[in-house]
Amino acid sequence: MWTEYEVTLDTAETYREDDLGEAAEMRRQVNAYKSDIKALGPVNVNAIDEYKEVSERYELMKTQHDDIVKAEELLQNIINELDEGMRAQFEENFAKIQVEFDKVFKELFGGGIGKLELEMDEETDLLDAGIRIIAQPPGKKLQNMMQLSGGEKALTAISLLFAIQNLKPSPFCLLDEIEAALDESNVERFAKYLHKMTKNTQFIVITHRRGTMDQANQLYGITMQEKGVSTLVAVNLIEAELDD
Repeated sequence: MWTEYEVTLDTAETYREDDLGEAAEMRRQVNAYKSDIKALGPVNVNAIDEYKEVSERYELMKTQHDDIVKAEELLQNIINELDEGMRAQFEENFAKIQVEFDKVFKELFGGGIGKLELEMDEETDLLDAGIRIIAQPPGKKLQNMMQLSGGEKALTAISLLFAIQNLKPSPFCLLDEIEAALDESNVERFAKYLHKMTKNTQFIVITHRRGTMDQANQLYGITMQEKGVSTLVAVNLIEAELDD
């Protein structure tokens, strides 16, 4: 008994049950249990320690996984909120720019109609939609901006720029010959409108057009009186007017 089960006779007596039945049947059950135990294969004596180690690692990785999932949900909620906010702001400001663009267009062209339209259908996302610029200078039919002449395209683009600037004035703006393609009458209208905008914004304008220079407060130029020697020339038109 000790060799087979590692129990003494006295210990075995404590396990005795009178209702177990015939000895032959019990032997058959014992043999069946032994066969089942052998079928389990060799016993890993380190299984408990290995299980503990694997269990601790699993709990650590599961905690990290849960944290990542929560962070993903939080970021997705933030993205959704930002997306909704951008849509609302875009719709609101686009409507304002539409109105302001038409006003500036009329003033710079001396009449006509300027429109902004979104190029989108039911499947197009609002934030991915294209923008179509429709312009109707005085005496012409309403048409896409790309069908206008070079000067009309330039003045239409300037109208859109000034419309955005009127709604959200920036303290400083640099313009580099944006009126170069305009004729003299349009340059004059452009320069007067630009001068009106100086109440909220300081402009530095690079230009060769006299109409623009006439509306400036100060002029700066570079001259080369001697070969290879550049000289800065400055004229304060405000002081010149006061002196006159």
